[in-house]
Amino acid sequence: MTPITFVYLIAGLVLLVAGAEVLVRGAAKLAAQFGIPPLVIGLTVVAFGTSAPETAVSVQAALNGSGDLAIGNVIGSNIANVLLILGMTALVAPLIVSRQLIRLDVPIMIGASLVVYALAWDGSLSTLDGALLFSGVVAYTGFLIISSLRDKSTSEDDEFAKEFSLHAAPKPYAWLINLALIVVGLILLVSGSHFLVEGAVSLARALGLSELIIGLTVVAIGTSLPELATSILAAIRGERDIAVGNIVGSNIFNLLCVLGLASLVSPLPISISPNALAFDFPVMIAVAVACLPIFFAGYRINRWEGLLFLAYYLAYTLYLALFATGRPFAQTFGDAMLGYVLPLTAVTLAVIAGRAWQKQRQAC
Repeated sequence: MTPITFVYLIAGLVLLVAGAEVLVRGAAKLAAQFGIPPLVIGLTVVAFGTSAPETAVSVQAALNGSGDLAIGNVIGSNIANVLLILGMTALVAPLIVSRQLIRLDVPIMIGASLVVYALAWDGSLSTLDGALLFSGVVAYTGFLIISSLRDKSTSEDDEFAKEFSLHAAPKPYAWLINLALIVVGLILLVSGSHFLVEGAVSLARALGLSELIIGLTVVAIGTSLPELATSILAAIRGERDIAVGNIVGSNIFNLLCVLGLASLVSPLPISISPNALAFDFPVMIAVAVACLPIFFAGYRINRWEGLLFLAYYLAYTLYLALFATGRPFAQTFGDAMLGYVLPLTAVTLAVIAGRAWQKQRQAC
């Protein structure tokens, strides 16, 4: 393993994070100049922007024929978004969860996870599968825009406007500056994805690991850095509803937009490894389902629930490490997680949610 591998990885991550930030800033301000409401900008530009690193990396990996890296990036990012990022953010401050998120967005996240799993069940994601997934994100985005314009939330609108300085008077030739920011952001994203994919493939070969493992860990955490920064900063600033919505929205975009685009541009159908179908996909779905009772119990994520999320992420990472090194205990550990720990936790969370629902009915 050469030092250039680490240079590629670090340079790729830095360029991806910087590119996403520059792209979102430029696109948000340019959209505001055309009179688009801040909330709509937040639901579209910001949502796409925070998933831009995953999109760039997965599309680049698909074009290079590294399907495992593209799949691992999305699955790993979705798991890390909930368990790692929401867990860390909840430790900073208990998070508020809106009713719309529970009634609409979380069920959509669960549904999208199940749809992707069903499409991948035959061992690959074809161009047709990609078209179906991408049409889903188009429909979802259109629904968000229409519903937000009909029932506009002033508080969320003000939060997005403040975050991206959308109410500030535009400077002369501001549209040209914002357009330049978009171009620069795209260049940084493309360059960063190239470096990160090259570095990840080299690292996998040097360590004798599969590209799926590298995608689920190193690449997934790296491409989730924008979500981590956005959610923690939002929690510190008291914008705790946005901190949760950012994660759920990003997971939906990862499944529908990122995998959809990667499948569309891939020269061949993206193959899905049997281990991903047997373990990683079920974990991703279980994580998505676990959000529903936790979010429903009091419409908040408490610090102890954030700690539970982090503990599960550490357990998942430990399994990947055991599996990657060929330890015989890995299979037993994985079976225990899927067969005992996750169902037991699901039952516990369901009981908590049921009690919270009973209290709400009694209060009414």
